[in-house]
Amino acid sequence: MEVLIEQIAIYGSAALLCGLVVFFYLRGQRKKSAIVEKKIETAKAEGTFEPVSLHPYIDLNTCIGSAACVAECPEKDILGIVDGKATVIHASNCVGHGACFHACPVEAISLRIGTEKRGVDLPHVDQNFQSNIKGIYIAGELGGMGLIKNSVEQGQQAMDSIAASRKPAMEGVLDVVIVGAGPAGISATLQAKKHGLSTITLEQDSLGGTVYTFPRAKIVMTAPMDLPLFGQVKLFDTNKGELLEIWKKVIAEQGITITENTKVEGITPQANGTFKVATSTGETYVAHSVLLAIGRRGSPRKLGVPGEDLPNVAYRLLEPENITGKRVIVVGGGDSAVESAMLLMDTNTVVLSYRSEQFARIKPKNKTAVDAAVAKGTLKVIFNSNLVSIAEDHVLLKVGEETRRMGNDLVYIFAGGELPTSFLQKAGVEITKRFGHIVKKHR
Repeated sequence: MEVLIEQIAIYGSAALLCGLVVFFYLRGQRKKSAIVEKKIETAKAEGTFEPVSLHPYIDLNTCIGSAACVAECPEKDILGIVDGKATVIHASNCVGHGACFHACPVEAISLRIGTEKRGVDLPHVDQNFQSNIKGIYIAGELGGMGLIKNSVEQGQQAMDSIAASRKPAMEGVLDVVIVGAGPAGISATLQAKKHGLSTITLEQDSLGGTVYTFPRAKIVMTAPMDLPLFGQVKLFDTNKGELLEIWKKVIAEQGITITENTKVEGITPQANGTFKVATSTGETYVAHSVLLAIGRRGSPRKLGVPGEDLPNVAYRLLEPENITGKRVIVVGGGDSAVESAMLLMDTNTVVLSYRSEQFARIKPKNKTAVDAAVAKGTLKVIFNSNLVSIAEDHVLLKVGEETRRMGNDLVYIFAGGELPTSFLQKAGVEITKRFGHIVKKHR
């Protein structure tokens, strides 16, 4: 009897201990959930809860709450866990690394562009990356694929499709014109050489495309990728500079020339089945096929003010460490404008002009940093202001009803980009608005 009583006491103590463990575990989980829920409320208030581009979509019926996606995301507070399930927090701050998708042990995450409420214009592309216009192919971000690794794969695969349907050679006609020298365009260029195709690669800006405009330390890769004629790129947490150096190295080794600062103005189908490609430099090219590997942002949006064509005006910030002692005006209220202003403010006199009364869609860490810089006096922010005109040594800035003349050496304009929708439609490519479009997975 005493033994039985002793066993009951032991079992009772064990049960109590287990109960306490479960109690404290659940309480801890509830506290963590409450913290994430508060972050979501903040995100909704700041306008960063709804995604604006490529973003993770979580299947709550499949999610097991492992939090592997949260741990692997290189950005802060994009994802969190609430009541044992993953959830997005600052979805609009997602930059499309895809690390969460690769980390999920049960494949509960898919990568999507557009939401049920907000559609995104995407071109029609078949399994061979060919549009509805036979001979015009689309790969990378323009087709909804924002991940660098997958864009590289798509560029290679699209060029394989072009090579498989290669047409007989014609005098003065290239096999393919590649438009864009970003991840997809570079990969396609290398794969074209591998197939022995005659090509030219045109880039409206510089080698790297959109990647070239990223801040210097921005992480752009979190997984290895295969680059044609180079092999596997095995770098993790790779930043912009490292990736650009790899591209420059392999392009130089292969003797390939990228025609930079050349914007394609139009693509016109010819009666003989070829395409005439007109450029901003006045040069024209004729090819059997065209591969569009351009970004979704298209060309920088201009303000349309007098003096905007002066050489002291730019739409991206390059080599900020080489700019010192200048009077700089940065125009815009997004993360690109804010980050550029902060990169320049320590060695220059910087004014950040924004047309609205407050920042609406910048990352929380950027807002904190801007507020601190303003309080410290290293950055001046002028809300409710619009650039009126630009001269070589000054600008006119309208603030409310007042127009101010401000001494200035450099103007940086970050007003977003003009979507290439009309450019595609002029070439005959069909565009459809997609809602919650699932991007092809590559694990």
